[in-house]
Amino acid sequence: MKIYNTLTKKKEEFVPIEPGKVRMYVCGPTVYNFIHIGNARPMIVFDTVRRYMEYKGYEVNYVSNFTDVDDKIIKKAVEEGVDANVISERYIAECKKDMASLNVRPATTHPQATQEICGMEEMIRTLIEKGYAYAAEDGTVYYRVRSFKDYGKLSHKNLDDLEGGKRSLLVSGADQKEDPLDFVLWKPKKEGEPSWTSPWGEGRPGWHIECSVMSKHYLGDTFDIHAGGEDLIFPHHENEIAQSEAANGCTFARYWLHNGFITVDNEKMSKSLGNFFTVRDIAKHFPYEVIRFFILNGHYRSPINFSDELMKACQNGLERIKNARKELNFYIKNVADTKMTAEEAAKEAELNGYKEQFEAAMDDDFNTADAVSAIYELVRFSNTEIKAGASKEFAEKIQDM
Repeated sequence: MKIYNTLTKKKEEFVPIEPGKVRMYVCGPTVYNFIHIGNARPMIVFDTVRRYMEYKGYEVNYVSNFTDVDDKIIKKAVEEGVDANVISERYIAECKKDMASLNVRPATTHPQATQEICGMEEMIRTLIEKGYAYAAEDGTVYYRVRSFKDYGKLSHKNLDDLEGGKRSLLVSGADQKEDPLDFVLWKPKKEGEPSWTSPWGEGRPGWHIECSVMSKHYLGDTFDIHAGGEDLIFPHHENEIAQSEAANGCTFARYWLHNGFITVDNEKMSKSLGNFFTVRDIAKHFPYEVIRFFILNGHYRSPINFSDELMKACQNGLERIKNARKELNFYIKNVADTKMTAEEAAKEAELNGYKEQFEAAMDDDFNTADAVSAIYELVRFSNTEIKAGASKEFAEKIQDM
C-alpha cells in the first residue's frame, strides 16, 4: 500500500510503527453550527481510509476530536445568551447525527478539547521550560517559532517567506511578541468567555495546542497517520508539529494525509456568495448515501466541484449499483440449484480481476475514483451473466465478490 505523504511530497509505502496496528488522528470540526459539505469530506474520506485499513487486516485506533472551545462558539453563545458549552454540546450531538446518516463510523475516541485542559497546561509548561515558549505580561503564552529549526517542513514554507508576509500574520497583542511569527499557546480570559486556571492566569488554550495534546493522550508521542483538510496544513498542522516535536523530543506523525477543497458550481464555498450548504441542506434534495458516494467519486487529494448536475449523476450511478445487487440477490433466490459450467469456470479469472482492480486502486493512495470504476465493471459483468442465465453457483460467486 502506498500513500501520498504531504511531509515528503511523494507516495511512500505504508509501514506502520507496530505491525498489524494503525494509529490515526483526524482533525474534527469546530462545533458551533451544523456541519457543511466541506466538513463532511474529511469525515467521509478518512472513514473510508480507516475501513480499508481494517479490510486489509489492520487494527485501527482512530481518533477524531471535537473543538469545543473557540471564538466562533463563544460568539454564537453570546448571540443566544447561553453558556458556550450549551452551543458546543448541541452541535456535537447534531454532528454525530449527520455522521451516522453519512455512514461515518464513530471514532475509537472522540476527545473534546475542554476535557484535556490539564494536558495542555502540562505541554505548555514543558515548552516554556525547554525555551520554546514564553509568557507575556498579560498572561498570553507564545511559541517561539524560530526556536524550532524544522519549522515549515510540512507546508514547505521557509521563515524568510513568512517574515516577508508578516503583516497578514499579526494578531491582537503582537507588540508583546518577541517575533511577529510567534503564535499563541494560551490566551488570557476576556469578560464572558469560558476560562480555566493556569500558572499564567485565568484563560484558555490556543487552537493548535489542543490537537497536539489530544493526539498525544490517545495515540502516544509518535503515531502513524495524521489527517485533515488541505486548509489545515498551514498554520494548524505546521504548528502542531512544532509544539509536539519540541515538547516530546521525537517525530510527531509519520504520514500526513490531506484532502482537497470542495467548490460549489466552480466557485469557492462562501456565505457571502450564497453557495454555503450544510449537509442537511443538501439532504433535503439528495439522500445522505448519495452525498457520501459523491465525495468518494473523486480522488481525495483532488478538488471536487459540487453541483446539482453532478449529484444527480452520482445518484443515478449509485442506483445502478444497488439495482444490480438487488437483481443478483433475486436471481439467486429464484434460480435452480445448478453448478458452474466450464465456460463460467473460464470466466472466474475475469471475475476475480475486478476485486484485484479495486484493491490496486485503493492500495494506490486510496484512489476511490478508480475503485468505483472497478465496481461499475463488476456491475456490468453481473448484469450480463444474469441475463445469460448464469448457474446458481456462479451467481453466488459474483455475489460474494
